[in-house]
Amino acid sequence: MKTATPKLLLTSSPFLKLQEDTPLMMRQVIYALLPAALAGVYYFGVSALLVMATCIGGAMLTEYAVSRSKTSPVNPLYDGSAFLTGLLLAMVLPPGIPLWMAFIGAAVSILMGKALFGGIGANIFNPALVGRAFLQASFPVAITTWTPAGNLSRFWELQGNSFSIPFLKSTADAMTAATPLAQAKFVGEVAAFKDLLLGNTAGSLGETSALLLILGGLYLLRKNVINWRIPLGVFIAVIISAGLIHWMNPEKFAPPLFHLFSGGLMLGAIYMATDPVTSPITHRGCWIFGAGVGLLVVIIRNFGGLPEGVMYAILLMNAVSPLISRMTQPRIYGEIKEKPKKTPAAS
Repeated sequence: MKTATPKLLLTSSPFLKLQEDTPLMMRQVIYALLPAALAGVYYFGVSALLVMATCIGGAMLTEYAVSRSKTSPVNPLYDGSAFLTGLLLAMVLPPGIPLWMAFIGAAVSILMGKALFGGIGANIFNPALVGRAFLQASFPVAITTWTPAGNLSRFWELQGNSFSIPFLKSTADAMTAATPLAQAKFVGEVAAFKDLLLGNTAGSLGETSALLLILGGLYLLRKNVINWRIPLGVFIAVIISAGLIHWMNPEKFAPPLFHLFSGGLMLGAIYMATDPVTSPITHRGCWIFGAGVGLLVVIIRNFGGLPEGVMYAILLMNAVSPLISRMTQPRIYGEIKEKPKKTPAAS
């Protein structure tokens, strides 16, 4: 028996009047992320695949469970948003994180990052970053334990404690390494630009190759999937603010190019900050949003307790995105603002 097409279907924004729809946009972002994801598999082997499969599976399973409780004839699993949320979460996690933690993070991304607000199009914060923030607060040691990058010769070597028993301390030893941001902040060593560009450094799966992330971003720009003003605003703000701080004290603070290509800045600026649901809807607002993200990243990295600040910067700007959209609405053509009436002076 076929489900009757509803006469009135209420959905959340964004509303697209062109041929592009939400599933197509999600697929385009997934295609753009594939090269960087494959680079993560090259550097971290089977552990990267396990983390990606767990996050994607956890997100889609949670989305399916949530959709079963709804009466809407539209199945949210088909739009690809849960798959993309899981992939983005995997890209911001260490390759050696226990898989049960990755699964919980994916479930939280869907439940607290999207379903709690009403589903796709109604969420305030980026769902993948909500899951990442939950893991950061709940399991700070595991979420900041990084493994050194390798190559295909170490493909079958597990990075970390992937199959550890939930909520029990693992006794297995794992090789760890500091990320370029941690080395720059706590040791004062700046990684080589070539390693940052190609991704031959310790870090999350999304820190593998800035070059591949940029190429994927150019693909999204060519397909008109993302607003170019947001990542450009992030990059300009990072270059200006980091350059100013570096000029004031070059021995203590890293140069702007290091901040630009290290950590999760490229992934966050191109693939997360550009989320059309959680970013401003006006062009001027996009510039302000991007500049705010870039400025917060530099402040947190240089003066905060953590070496990385992309996640918090985007989440904080997500919180003020509706206000930015409201304050940057363009003036209606032909609109005449009424002057406030003067009240008669009291005699």
